[in-house]
Amino acid sequence: MDKVLQTAGSQEALLEIHDLHAEYDTDDAVVHALNGFDLTLRRGEKLGLVGETGAGKTTMALSVLRLLPPRVGKITQGSIVYDGLDILSASPKELLALRGARISMIFQDPMTSLNPVVTVGDQVLEVLKLHFPEMSREERDAKVDEIMKLVGIPPSRKGEYPHQFSGGMKQRIVIAMALVSEPELLLADEPTTALDVTIQAQILELMKQLKEKLNSAMVLITHDLGVVAEFCDTVAIVYAGEVIEQGSVEDIYARTDNHPYTSGLFNCIPDLYTTTDRLQPIPGFMADPTDLPQGCSFAPRCPHCTERCLKESPKMYLRGNHGIKCHRFAGEEVK
Repeated sequence: MDKVLQTAGSQEALLEIHDLHAEYDTDDAVVHALNGFDLTLRRGEKLGLVGETGAGKTTMALSVLRLLPPRVGKITQGSIVYDGLDILSASPKELLALRGARISMIFQDPMTSLNPVVTVGDQVLEVLKLHFPEMSREERDAKVDEIMKLVGIPPSRKGEYPHQFSGGMKQRIVIAMALVSEPELLLADEPTTALDVTIQAQILELMKQLKEKLNSAMVLITHDLGVVAEFCDTVAIVYAGEVIEQGSVEDIYARTDNHPYTSGLFNCIPDLYTTTDRLQPIPGFMADPTDLPQGCSFAPRCPHCTERCLKESPKMYLRGNHGIKCHRFAGEEVK
């Protein structure tokens, strides 16, 4: 009997995304960015969202905050529930109270996330003004100084403008803006991309401290499987706008049973103990979101592809808490 992965109980879940479909209607074509995206995040959980560029990871995060570009991006199907609130039917007032206060997002590109004509200190301060009007000016200033120290920027520089900072320091300012309100959920879209390895470790440690202090949940969007192994509790592998494998870090990284795409990602990582002429890439190209294949979206690249894969989309089959969306695991019993 096939066992399909079920979401956690609503009492434990902070964020529940079910069968989410989103698309971008451009002049050239309709881009199907999310295609049945399912995800459950529990309170205090650190989840790593892994996949190739164009897999739909950022679109998922923007959908949670209802920040898809107007007139182009739209959610066509599915549901997003955050702590009992239906995000897709929430009013503008409810969304305003949610964004930046209870849910914060670290955007991928710091160059476009900062206002060039406002000092960095005022941009961090704006979050506190909007969401904590009861705080005094002195309390807000102290909070801004505290968060800037935490991300490694001297408070004496809060009167400077974004163009006076390097790319890595701009990213740290964006992180400060996201953390200053001490959110319940942090959506981190490749937060350490522009940082060197040393600062990357410091920022990840900072976010880990936030989690321990406030029991904040976090979705870490990244390409770095090493960061996920070090930082996250659970992992969701995304391909062509859907989660194709999910489970604990131990389940995924044990490499005993994985989705063929996940196995391909692991095979791309250099092995220090094996001599080889070149790395082993995943053959083919990412599925075209304007013309997705029938059946399994990974079938054209999969070494285990069968006729069933080309015609029928697989379900998410469960082994304990480890889910794999692949026909190879159909018919398995829950252990």
